[in-house]
Amino acid sequence: MSPARVPAITHLQFLVLATLRGTPRLGRHVRRELGRRGVRRSAPAFYQMMARLEDAGLVAGEYDQKIVAGQIIKERRYTLTDIGSAAWRVTRDFYAETLRDEETRAASERRKAPSRA
Repeated sequence: MSPARVPAITHLQFLVLATLRGTPRLGRHVRRELGRRGVRRSAPAFYQMMARLEDAGLVAGEYDQKIVAGQIIKERRYTLTDIGSAAWRVTRDFYAETLRDEETRAASERRKAPSRA
């Protein structure tokens, strides 16, 4: 088996894609989930990152519009695309394979090490 290639997406992008798996979400909900996991981004930095994910075809965004207290509120809703889902799977598989390989290597090293009595 040939070695797996390093994923093209970052850890943060992987987390965003994972958050979007299964259901479209409003940008504020994605930001809240990232915050729960210790990732803090300003709103402009977050939406710039999401725009880059859209440009790469990993997510699709559209505006939801509603009226609250007589004011029009627009919120960005994001959906994971097929390309984004594939990128998430490739990255997940890369890390799963890496962990399995490391566990196998560590177990082999333990077997080779002289026993200490």
